[in-house]
Amino acid sequence: MSTLFLNARLLNPAENLDTVGSIKIGDDGLIEAVAAGGESIPAKAEDNVIDLAGKVLAPGLFDMHCHFREPGQEYKETLETGSAAAVAGGFTGVALMPNTRPVIDSPLGVAYIRHHSAGLPIDLEVIGAMTVESRGEALAPYGKYASYSVKAVSDDGTAIQSSQIMRLAIEYAANFDLLLIQHAEDKHLTAGGIMNDGAVSAMLGLKGIPEVAEPIMIARDLQLIAWLKKHKLNGAVAEPRYHVAHISTAESVALVRKAKAAGLKVTCEVTPHHFTLTEHDLSGTIEKGNFIMKPPLASVENRDALIEGLRDGTIDAIATDHAPHAKHEKECPPDQAAFGIIGLETSLGLTITELVDKGVITLSQAIKLLSTNPRRIMGLETILFQAGRKANLTIIDPDCDWTVSESDFGSKSRNTPFMGRKLKGRALGVYHNGKLIMR
Repeated sequence: MSTLFLNARLLNPAENLDTVGSIKIGDDGLIEAVAAGGESIPAKAEDNVIDLAGKVLAPGLFDMHCHFREPGQEYKETLETGSAAAVAGGFTGVALMPNTRPVIDSPLGVAYIRHHSAGLPIDLEVIGAMTVESRGEALAPYGKYASYSVKAVSDDGTAIQSSQIMRLAIEYAANFDLLLIQHAEDKHLTAGGIMNDGAVSAMLGLKGIPEVAEPIMIARDLQLIAWLKKHKLNGAVAEPRYHVAHISTAESVALVRKAKAAGLKVTCEVTPHHFTLTEHDLSGTIEKGNFIMKPPLASVENRDALIEGLRDGTIDAIATDHAPHAKHEKECPPDQAAFGIIGLETSLGLTITELVDKGVITLSQAIKLLSTNPRRIMGLETILFQAGRKANLTIIDPDCDWTVSESDFGSKSRNTPFMGRKLKGRALGVYHNGKLIMR
């Protein structure tokens, strides 16, 4: 049975497409026909016809920074529950960070994830660790990663502190055309820190994390990349591709902006909680655990710089850093709380509420940040609304007003600071791998 979506706003930045139209998909999951403007697609009696008047059909959302905790911490999240969270948020694909237990630092770990994710409703891209066990001491097997079609490496959750090891990571990643995703943190500065270092941390009596800890690492890496590009060390066959994860400070955004102007292949992402919340949100709540994350919630000035980076295009992607934790790991004193929050279910709503509805970006730009750009950065196939192409779609109601509640979550965990928050815009469903899943 074919599925026919009628009267939708077809919104695909990769094709500069923004028009009212219809899409018909065959039972094999391939697009049969696309009609735009005044054109129509005739329906057959056996077709599943869905009228999407006032709704948006967008390329399937993709989150390039997630933690599904399997293997090793399935009490927080599993591949299955993480996928359910993704679908609830309108995502048809995610990239999984390697800091599981054990760390995904070999093809064996990659194979484990792929085997156990077979049959799930979304695509899972596995990111390999930069170094063995993410200890920052010896490089993981980049060549073997490449042979397993791994597209990116990261020591997310930590950062390579040694400049020499980072130099080697940049060189070898370039030779195998692997994207380097950096969790930028000088751990000598952040050790023992709980939240942003400043007046609020002093008032709360919590040890601070200096905001300079992030741009220090980014500046070091960009210097190494510029040096490598200039000297083409070890006959690198490609320029290094470097991506800053969860960027959080004005200085970091400025460094990326400058690197792009210099012609370096540098990209960055921001999380919804960093462009929405600030350090002041910790002083406004008794239960602070769900406001503890790395990098920490920053000052108002830094938050505003992130918004400006989204406005001017310096920031390339919105990623959730979906980090599930059990209840006891968050409902505790803040200096004992685990870092991170879940974000898949609220990402789209926060993006529309805080950015689109406030005129910072357009809805088309939001889709670019949530789908088109993350796929491009990861080296994945571009989703096109064309006959013969695989249908990979997210159905969005941009005007839906809703309040975040536990019933909205597919995740096993509930560690979010946005419970009870009123949002505008949400995903109604996804069409992927020949299956339609509606809320």
